[in-house]
Amino acid sequence: MTTSPRDDAVATVGGYTLLARLGEGGMGVVHLARRGPAGQRVALKVLRPHIVGDEEARRRLAREVGSLTRVRSQWVAEIVDADPWAEVPYVATRYVPGLSLHDLVVEEGPVTGADLLWLASCLAEGIASVHAVGVLHRDVKPSNVLMEGRTPILIDFGLARVADDPKLTHTGWLLGTPGYLAPEILYGDDATPATDVHSWAATVAYAGTGHPPFGRGPSMAIMDRVRRGQFDLDGLPPELREVVAAALAPDPLERPTLEQLLAWLRPLTTRPGERRTPPPTAPPHDPYTVPLALASQAAADDTTDVWPGHGTAEPHTLALTSYQPGYQPGEPGEQAPARVPWGERLRRGTLLAGLALVAGAGCAAYPWIAVILLLVLVWLLRSGSLAGSARDQRRDLRGRKWYDGVQLLVATPWHLVQSVPGTLLLALWSVGLALAAALVCYAVAAGLSLALFVCGTALTVSLWLGPGGSRVRGPVSRVVNPLAADPRRWIVALLLVVAAAVGLGLRADLSGTTWTPADGRPSAQLPG
Repeated sequence: MTTSPRDDAVATVGGYTLLARLGEGGMGVVHLARRGPAGQRVALKVLRPHIVGDEEARRRLAREVGSLTRVRSQWVAEIVDADPWAEVPYVATRYVPGLSLHDLVVEEGPVTGADLLWLASCLAEGIASVHAVGVLHRDVKPSNVLMEGRTPILIDFGLARVADDPKLTHTGWLLGTPGYLAPEILYGDDATPATDVHSWAATVAYAGTGHPPFGRGPSMAIMDRVRRGQFDLDGLPPELREVVAAALAPDPLERPTLEQLLAWLRPLTTRPGERRTPPPTAPPHDPYTVPLALASQAAADDTTDVWPGHGTAEPHTLALTSYQPGYQPGEPGEQAPARVPWGERLRRGTLLAGLALVAGAGCAAYPWIAVILLLVLVWLLRSGSLAGSARDQRRDLRGRKWYDGVQLLVATPWHLVQSVPGTLLLALWSVGLALAAALVCYAVAAGLSLALFVCGTALTVSLWLGPGGSRVRGPVSRVVNPLAADPRRWIVALLLVVAAAVGLGLRADLSGTTWTPADGRPSAQLPG
């Protein structure tokens, strides 16, 4: 005999004997069940007809179950059986005989000390095991965490992708609990791994403080606090509070990744032998524009080429990749970049030096035009690098989307504005060094063309190495590095660069300096 989700009087579903009703949610009714007199007890979720009713929805559920049956983790109540095509579809998971985290906190108070760190770590491990098969949970919350002793077991992930079914929005279901839903879900955006990170943080905050981090009250008020990032973490240990606060950032791009959370938690809990890493924190709002004093310090430490606001060392030998907050070189499992042969390094350096000579010769022949073109080019390169990094971060969080190109185009004006402060700082820095070179040329009574050539070269090198110059080096390296990798292409490129430098130099030497768009030489006191 079979049963429907609304009929508890009938004893079996799909060959399982129903022993007790465990709970009810928007997706279905959960029963404690057993197959046969001596069979293993399971948590049997019987799905509601309006959730899974047609063939398309059943196919979605079948695909999801096929993925989730590959999840094998001690921190997850795995799927042990399912039949999406039964008259009454069901999903059976491992039964965990314990209180939910919500009920445990209500009865015994907040989780504290080492038990709280253990809970945070095991919960993150469970979410990671679900992500590993390409599925998001989307509904991590205290009532979906069962406590097996002091160990949390993640449950109710069997309908993760079925929750994307557009029919649910038509029936008015709210898929999730206010206070544990990430802000992007409230705005109607797609779920990403960062969505589960936000829910992880809210759940850990509840466990450690004994109250929901976004408070209680009407759902609309709670959701408004979630959108604004207004949370209460009083009661959490200081270091954990810093991590949880970062993971509750309203902007998913500012949250640490699950991998970063685990890299910090594992040495403290599940893998005590691993090297300790600093706690992950949210990156600053604009990591690419830095105060002058900090930039000066960064310039003094330029051997590592790490700028304030970047957690990433940007190797001179690699093209610039997307900015990854909290990256630590040499983390376990990190594959070191391949070492570039010295011959290729030499070709890169020669080509870059040639480009600097072209800029210097351009300044000797057409000073104002060359300087304006250099500064505009730096601004555009930095803007493009910012836009590319933002696109890569979005892809890291939610994968590639068909509208990535459109989104990049729409966001370009903002990145053009965003790069202005950093470009101005870099320009002031570089112009100052170019003026210092001009004073040296004046002191040795160098000719006008030579002085302009030296100043233009100094300006170009300063724009390359100055504060924020990594955003210039990255895009240029994307062009120079492939050319240097092939000796034949490198020779052709080098000949073109040398020809341009020589041509501009001869133009300045034979015809004199052209001050267009100005009417003439700015000062008769200049040497030459």
